[in-house]
Amino acid sequence: MRAIQVKQFGGPEVLELVDLPAPTPQGSLQLLAVTASGVNYADTHQAADDYLAPQTLPFVPGAEVVGVDPDGRRVVALVPSGGYAEQALAHPGLTFALPDEVDDTTALAFVLQGTTAWHLLRTSARMAPGETVVVHAGAGGVGCLAVQLARELGARRIIATASSPEKRDLARDLGADVALDPGPVTGDSTDLRDALVEANEGRPVDIVLEMAGGRVFDASLRALAPFGRVVTYGMASRVPPTPVQPGLLIGTSRSVVGFWLTHALRLPGGLRPAMEELLDLHAAGRLHAVDGGRYPLEHARQAHEDIASRRTQGKLVLDLALTPDPLEPPT
Repeated sequence: MRAIQVKQFGGPEVLELVDLPAPTPQGSLQLLAVTASGVNYADTHQAADDYLAPQTLPFVPGAEVVGVDPDGRRVVALVPSGGYAEQALAHPGLTFALPDEVDDTTALAFVLQGTTAWHLLRTSARMAPGETVVVHAGAGGVGCLAVQLARELGARRIIATASSPEKRDLARDLGADVALDPGPVTGDSTDLRDALVEANEGRPVDIVLEMAGGRVFDASLRALAPFGRVVTYGMASRVPPTPVQPGLLIGTSRSVVGFWLTHALRLPGGLRPAMEELLDLHAAGRLHAVDGGRYPLEHARQAHEDIASRRTQGKLVLDLALTPDPLEPPT
């Protein structure tokens, strides 16, 4: 089978197109014939081996696939690894049958980024109607869905940040009341803190979904109202924030909550409650994924370059049915 393999750690250049034997089902795992694979920012961390879970070389990246199960059903699945390939192993408990009207991009966006957005707001932030929500990277894969979900959950005001005018326009189109440029990830955080408060009509905010690190995290914490929560679920900038002292949290009644989707798998029902609500909202026309681009499997390296450079919006997909231009070398 065709697959993308990482044999040494590094940037997009370490992604290699190879021919591998199909994986062998073991235990309860089942073999899926993959038709499309999702690309996430976390995949770039795995390739560099600076993700939460250490990687063992060689490996095939990819955490989500759409494909056909042994019973012939079209499904989407969250997979432990190996998604960038023509075949992948999936656990039945993390495999979901797809209605015909749900396209590949939507399915792949929902199964990881959508369930992340759902748990960020419901499980970690414990959002209540009437609260103000800040969504950093509001045009990204998680951000696009978090903005829409915050509106569905009754947010009083939604403030998004994004790095370009086009991305800020998208965030507003999805339901953000205000969209700001967060600025650089290093330096003084005061201006961003002040901008978030100003965007909330001069009041501190209740919830911030944060995945950049650096001064963005610092500003987000400082912009919180008493009993406000920063939910941190990444460090895309790879710049650590200022260490948080317990006295700061005690003296302001603010909270910092970490989130990793892996732990949500252990909750009752796993990802099923989130997936069911996401699919219901989509069927009702109230939630949609943003198509960030489709790439042939041979161009996985280009997909990583694009997502790492912040050129993309929404959900990126490796479409295994796409044929690259024969005059264009694999990337």
